[in-house]
Amino acid sequence: MAGLDLGLLAAFEAVYLERSVSQAALRLGVRQPTISAALARLRDFFADELFLRSGGAMQPTPKAVRLAPRINHVLSELRKAVDDEAPFSPDTETRVFTIVSNDYATFVLGPPIVEIMAREAPHVDLRMIAADKAEVPGLLEKGLADVAIGVFPSPPDRFVVQTLFTEHFVGVARENHPILERPITPEAFAAADHALFTTRRDASGEVDKAFLQRGLRRRISLTLPHFLALPEILARSDMVASIPSRAARFFVQSGLSVFDLPLSIPRWTLSMVWSPTTRHDPAATWLRSRILGAAQRL
Repeated sequence: MAGLDLGLLAAFEAVYLERSVSQAALRLGVRQPTISAALARLRDFFADELFLRSGGAMQPTPKAVRLAPRINHVLSELRKAVDDEAPFSPDTETRVFTIVSNDYATFVLGPPIVEIMAREAPHVDLRMIAADKAEVPGLLEKGLADVAIGVFPSPPDRFVVQTLFTEHFVGVARENHPILERPITPEAFAAADHALFTTRRDASGEVDKAFLQRGLRRRISLTLPHFLALPEILARSDMVASIPSRAARFFVQSGLSVFDLPLSIPRWTLSMVWSPTTRHDPAATWLRSRILGAAQRL
């Protein structure tokens, strides 16, 4: 172990998270050659390349993937020990917070959270990352994320789940769309061409369940994985879409019209999930309180 120190482990973790030597240097507040030198020592120590450049990013080797959770655990435990001894002061704190967030949650909660950070914790860095729901428990347990925000109908019992708000769907279409010329019936809504935002690579959503209950089907003309692409697509086509109500104001700003759906669709809940091991961590407690405050103001 004589050839290994905490600085090397921190460099490994930073490159693993950022997939970039330059971004890892920024994360740790050091110069890029420092990270490059650390990688050289790490590669020599572990007798493995650890990270290889591919597709413009530093991709971990299988050995690096195996090492990552163990190294993160060591660093997390050390950080907890240090944090327990040091008071948390948002205005001087320089740590990095990582939030797992889906596209919609980032869209509506990202701006107010960033605003709060800039005002109360100007030196804190924020990382909002995407992940499959199956990955969330591991990210939280290993300390690779501080909280996760999303829809979690069956979260693991070992995590704390806090409701941020309940949400419902509304319809959206371009101004002067033919569907807006008369009262919208379920049949008229089903007959329109629909665009569906989904990250599951399928062509079915909660709206389709409501249609089936009425013996109706809709045509999904387009599926897309990026929420921000939807307003411009709707503005340039005769497609309609069903979106969460808290996102509607952004669509109105894009010149689109919002309408109530002619269907009965259950409300759903956006939640914040976190590990109970951070229950008494003042920094994590502060972060969760600010996320909750941002959600309550939407």
